Amino acid sequence: MAAALLEKAAVLSLTHWSGAAGAGERAHALRLRAEELLEEDAHAYLAFVDALRAAKGLTGEARARVVGPAHAKTVDVPLAIVRSGAEVADIAATLAARGNPNLRADAVVAATFAAAAAEAGSGLMAVNLADAPSDSRLEEARRLAMSASETVAALRA
Repeated sequence: MAAALLEKAAVLSLTHWSGAAGAGERAHALRLRAEELLEEDAHAYLAFVDALRAAKGLTGEARARVVGPAHAKTVDVPLAIVRSGAEVADIAATLAARGNPNLRADAVVAATFAAAAAEAGSGLMAVNLADAPSDSRLEEARRLAMSASETVAALRA
């Protein structure tokens, strides 16, 4: 939703900012990617549940071979969501500053939605990495989510 709102703001900013077309194209790509990620996230969870069932009674390396790849997807997909959300927030901030001033509020709302998506993805990763809290992917997600939130705070100031 954030990327779609950003797309609209970019299209309506073409006469205000020379970079609006590029921002709109990137927002469009991010919107399409977000739709894919929603589906991938559902599939990742279901695959993980299936892997847990298949690994029933297994231990050690045998269990890790069955569960590991599915578990990795429950981390990697939310990380992609976090990355996309952070990118949308960054584009929204630029569009808020340079785009059509009548659509600044739309860009701020897009950044807010994007930051919320980044925060949600980071939170999901924290749950899925409860046994590995120092995982570098979680650290990256937390950093990106914090940056997106700071972007929103700066836009509101």
